[in-house]
Amino acid sequence: MTVSLRAIKITFATTISILLAQIFQLDYSLSAGIIAILSVLDTKKSSVNIALQRVGSTILALSVATVLFQLFGFSTLVFGLYLLIYIPLAYKLNVEVGIAPCSVLVSHLMLEQSTSIEWLTNEFLLMIIGAGIAILFNLYMPSKESQLNQLKDGIEEKMKKVLIGFNLILTDCTTNEKVEWLLKELDSDLKKAEKTAYTEYNNQLFSTNEDYMIQYFYMRQQQVKVLSEMSLDLSICSLPTKQNSVLASLFYQTANQLHESNPVIDLTKDIESLLSDFRNSDLPKTREEFENRATLFILLTDFTRFIKIKKEFFEQQEE
Repeated sequence: MTVSLRAIKITFATTISILLAQIFQLDYSLSAGIIAILSVLDTKKSSVNIALQRVGSTILALSVATVLFQLFGFSTLVFGLYLLIYIPLAYKLNVEVGIAPCSVLVSHLMLEQSTSIEWLTNEFLLMIIGAGIAILFNLYMPSKESQLNQLKDGIEEKMKKVLIGFNLILTDCTTNEKVEWLLKELDSDLKKAEKTAYTEYNNQLFSTNEDYMIQYFYMRQQQVKVLSEMSLDLSICSLPTKQNSVLASLFYQTANQLHESNPVIDLTKDIESLLSDFRNSDLPKTREEFENRATLFILLTDFTRFIKIKKEFFEQQEE
């Protein structure tokens, strides 16, 4: 949520809360506005959850205060005793977000020297109005679907470039500086995408399948980690061999089949075929050939993990 949108929401929610409290002739109507300010949060789910916690916290605070004020009277020391009992209970019941606003409501009872039903109702309604109006204004949240799709497309494009870079390293013996730069960008992009996906998810109150993007970006994060490991191994593949060429071709093929809907069945078969070729080929004759073959085998094993991550994601979505 942008600063300007937050400012507009807080301004209108606060003003309407105060006016509504005045219409119902509630005392300390400004408190409803303060509660509204505290209750306009970044997402729909957080606003609803916090509002419910504050309502529960209000019931707890007013109950504790009523008992203490009835037993020991209305004094600063009794208010301190109320805090001493109420705060630990609020934390124990996971309603600590209401400590500050609820204690302000309790202070009204102390100022009025009363715990009558009328005053308890007055304080409870102040909380309901402030939190309720804030929730109504937070029901509108701009969708981030377009932004998420742009991030997804950008991430897939950069991953494609990384795989093509792998292809060039194996076939043309080029350096992997550009690949390293792309991997750093991907790490940054994926962190941003994950944060945006969680925000969008928390803005959906009733949908049951809005965590798809969270799962998708998590899958890509795992794949990029594998690509980073492979990038280190690629730097020591120096000898041109048949396996180099085949693996490079596999990288290029994967780059062109990277889109999210691809179940990677054909790629899995190609990897199994290449593994079989590794096992059946002649043994290396020199130390350099042996090291190159070992590195290629590690690369292929890591690439198998890369494909498996996508395959498991696709199967999970099919369930």
